Amino acid sequence: MKDKIIYSLNEDDIQTVAEQEIGRKLSSDEINAIEDDVAMNMNWYEAIAIAILGKISK
Repeated sequence: MKDKIIYSLNEDDIQTVAEQEIGRKLSSDEINAIEDDVAMNMNWYEAIAIAILGKISK
């Protein structure tokens, strides 16, 4: 069970945001350029903590 993926992003997710924010899809090079930044800017710890504290009682 430790290998179960709980949440992931794919290129369609990125393209959806790109179209909404800049009005067009990104090229492969542009996606490659932002990949690391997307991962670095996701606060996965806080997202998990908020979910646990909001749904699980001590």
